[in-house]
Amino acid sequence: MRINTKIRYGLRTMIEIASTTDPSGVLQKDIAKNQHISLKYLDSIISALKVKGLVANSKGRGSGYRLTREPKEITMFDIYTAFEQIVIVECINNNGLCERAMHECKARSYWSGFGQDFIELLSKKNLEQIMVETYYDCKDLA
Repeated sequence: MRINTKIRYGLRTMIEIASTTDPSGVLQKDIAKNQHISLKYLDSIISALKVKGLVANSKGRGSGYRLTREPKEITMFDIYTAFEQIVIVECINNNGLCERAMHECKARSYWSGFGQDFIELLSKKNLEQIMVETYYDCKDLA
């Protein structure tokens, strides 16, 4: 399994926004600079996070970004699904793809369970926990 760049950069963006103490939020240009993400690419990341309801402008257009909820209320599942649906095997969500999907497929229950396990794994970690882990990981490197 491979986690795409938008999900990885989305998490970094969320950490950057959550880390600010400025009530005006953090400007997109500062996120781009601090996280080494191009402004153009960051546009699509911020847009997806806004559509998902995870971030908002603090004072309208042109202002900094802030989280819409506390970091402990935002899970990795929320961030992941801002960019991708969770589809482990296509036939689990679309029975029409395979004639064996409903009754004859011996692997169907495994893949279905795997998908549920993955959702649970993503749902267990919230942004606050990730930030604490990231802080200690970076501190160990210094």
